[in-house]
Amino acid sequence: MSEQSPPRPTIGSSMLRNASALALFALLTAAILAATESLTEPRIVAAERAAAQRALLEIVPAAMHDNDLLADNYPIPEQHWSLLGLKKGGVAHIARRDGEPVAVIVPAVSRAGYSGDIAMIIGLTPAGELLGVRVTSHKETPGLGDKVDTKKSDWILSFNGQSLDNLPRAGWAVEKDGGQFEQFTGATITPRAVVAQVLASLDYFAIDSAALLASRAPGANRDE
Repeated sequence: MSEQSPPRPTIGSSMLRNASALALFALLTAAILAATESLTEPRIVAAERAAAQRALLEIVPAAMHDNDLLADNYPIPEQHWSLLGLKKGGVAHIARRDGEPVAVIVPAVSRAGYSGDIAMIIGLTPAGELLGVRVTSHKETPGLGDKVDTKKSDWILSFNGQSLDNLPRAGWAVEKDGGQFEQFTGATITPRAVVAQVLASLDYFAIDSAALLASRAPGANRDE
């Protein structure tokens, strides 16, 4: 009498085992990803905060203020977003010393760049004088339009000390257009876009400076 071969698994039972194995694998993968994210997220947040703070401190050095620039902010009213080139809003950061505002840093975006948007931050004194402008992101052509970046050239520093009071409106243009600011060899669109947006940002500050400078520091007593 010959031995009987063991019964072969049915297609249904094989599929069930495969599905169970896949489900278990998916659960394990999800658990590993969740654990990894919980461990790395605080580091990512801390790194992003440090990067943002470094950018702000390039314009308003630590010696100039005694507050937390990232925490002390003012939500820009929606009616001013278009003037600053903002689509989803943004916040201005207030620098204070002994509770008094000494500088304001405003976000702005030029939509007229050669290769796309040019995002920047613009620092001003309470009197409306430019402390500095920094481009925080762009897609301009390497070797040409990327000279708006301080890593490539010091062109952006030419805004330092300028204001609506000490430079006539006609001067807020590149030299090719009769203004004061240099254009780049082989690239006029990028500097033209930045100059125009800095001017628009100064116009915004002139309109909203009273509210900006009157904003309260975090934790300040409203009855003071």
